[in-house]
Amino acid sequence: MTPSRDQILAASAGWVAVVLNVVPGLGAGYLYQRRWRAYWITSALATAWFVAGAALGQSADAATEAQNQLVGLVGLVALAAVTATEAGLAVRRVRPRA
Repeated sequence: MTPSRDQILAASAGWVAVVLNVVPGLGAGYLYQRRWRAYWITSALATAWFVAGAALGQSADAATEAQNQLVGLVGLVALAAVTATEAGLAVRRVRPRA
């Protein structure tokens, strides 16, 4: 018998998913939880962020380059924080209350 999606999610350690979404970032915790749609959405958002940064930074002078890098880093950290929080809450949501 194949376990259901919620059973797989409930069996995963929430803290592992949170750490994997923060440390390497880019939704690795979703891979651990086998949540493919969330992983691909996160990957698409991160890719769009990189592409937008590259496109907007092409004509930037040296003075604004550091600011552009900081904005890029803050965006990726925010994405990691949101995905980590969501991964932890998803585990809490499907686990039965004791």
